[in-house]
Amino acid sequence: MKNNVDRELPTDLLQQMNYQPFATTEIGHPEVQRVAPKVRVTTGDDKVVDSIKKVVAATLKDGMTISFHHHFRNGDFVFNEVMRVIIDAGFKNLTLAPSSLTGVMNDIVIEAIKAGTITNITSSGMRGSLGDFVSHGGLENPVIFRSHGNRARAIEHGDIKIDVAFLGVPSADKLGNANGMEGDAVFGSLGYALMDAQYADKVVLLTDNIVDYPNTPASIKQTQVDYVIKVDKVGDPDKIGSGATRFTKDPKELKIAETVNNVITHSPYFKDGFSFQTGSGGAALAVTRYLRQSMIDNQIKASFALGGITKPTTDLLNEGLVQKVMDVQDFDKGAADSMHTNRNQQEIDASWYADPDNKGAMVDQLDVVILSALEIDTKFNVNVMTGSDGVIRGAIGGHQDAATGKLTIISAPLVRGRIATVVPDVTTVVTPGDSVDVLVTEYGIAINPKRQDLRQALSHIPGVPVYDIADLQKMAEKRVGTPKPLEFTDRTVALIEYRDGTIIDTVKQVKD
Repeated sequence: MKNNVDRELPTDLLQQMNYQPFATTEIGHPEVQRVAPKVRVTTGDDKVVDSIKKVVAATLKDGMTISFHHHFRNGDFVFNEVMRVIIDAGFKNLTLAPSSLTGVMNDIVIEAIKAGTITNITSSGMRGSLGDFVSHGGLENPVIFRSHGNRARAIEHGDIKIDVAFLGVPSADKLGNANGMEGDAVFGSLGYALMDAQYADKVVLLTDNIVDYPNTPASIKQTQVDYVIKVDKVGDPDKIGSGATRFTKDPKELKIAETVNNVITHSPYFKDGFSFQTGSGGAALAVTRYLRQSMIDNQIKASFALGGITKPTTDLLNEGLVQKVMDVQDFDKGAADSMHTNRNQQEIDASWYADPDNKGAMVDQLDVVILSALEIDTKFNVNVMTGSDGVIRGAIGGHQDAATGKLTIISAPLVRGRIATVVPDVTTVVTPGDSVDVLVTEYGIAINPKRQDLRQALSHIPGVPVYDIADLQKMAEKRVGTPKPLEFTDRTVALIEYRDGTIIDTVKQVKD
């Protein structure tokens, strides 16, 4: 069968897994019955256990689903410690359901798959050796990739039923009141882990910093926690924000950032009280700097900033240019420290952030969104999941979720090295073209034909040419040529869900 972005889907597999093909970006207004976790009633005054082995033996059985969060990113020590114990104990047929997978986790996940410990994975993304391993058929069952908001939806619906959540935290007390703002490995918001803490049958906290009771402010509460484990070191604070918040000096990235800012400031949405999400990375941080100056020059203040938060965004808060920061994840220590000291920086969980099936998500209130892309095609479909070789090397993250903003901008270079970014058809559709309004490259912009209102507003920005996206694609092709078509087998190694749980695309096994 084909779905609404013209992707061929494996009918038998979708029927077997009870999936529907992607049809529309309009979510509608369903009435949803949420699930609830089992609760082991606890009246004792201490949940501290002295070893991971004891807790794993007490909580885990073959065939269960286990989860972790990725707020530590490449500074995570918890994931590998717990997985080592699970593999050595001989558990089999587990489903791994973390909020995302980072590079530091790759080797032990591959080991767990080869040992039969892990047979299913659902995540926001994967990269490096694990992505390569899965892309070449290393996992028996297809990985299910979900956006952050869709993961929250799937947990609340029971599509992901977490048996045991292992959650690393920088500080906790003996009963499990915990936050991400105090300790040696501070990372700020626990936004993704809050879903696991609320819905998992068993919640296990791991920390190197057990503090006096009661530990406040409490992001995760003692009412949700079964065990607290004291470990030697929960994470490396120097690697939590590594690579995420570099300030770019690249002329191409600066040109793109300046053009993005021009698009924002010439749009009808740049007015007092507007809201925005910019993300991390060099170009995004540069956009924030340009936007700051434009806000000062035009005496405009934003009502709120959303998403993964960096220090440049919290600087806007502290300067009074942004009234509130709604924080689901922090990408650097500056942002994490700010959440501890500024009451206008609100920690939010992934459901409040972006779940399409609740009573109102923050992304629904966004005016301006800036997102990146590995590829974008002439129908404005975006790929952030697979590389030019067809190998899994990315993450959906909040891409689909935030693309629901009133002005969704994709910022991307025309080519990267010898690889075109603007292509006739993306390798993998992650965010549908209906959600994308403007593409910004270093050569100029392309406006989705569905947004004629924006064409009128953006066609006369000094120094910013407006192209048909097909012309940008030809321009890219002229620079790098036409690549040899990728070769895949018929086997599906991953399913890409849209944020409503339908299937927007698949990833096939790469031919050796």
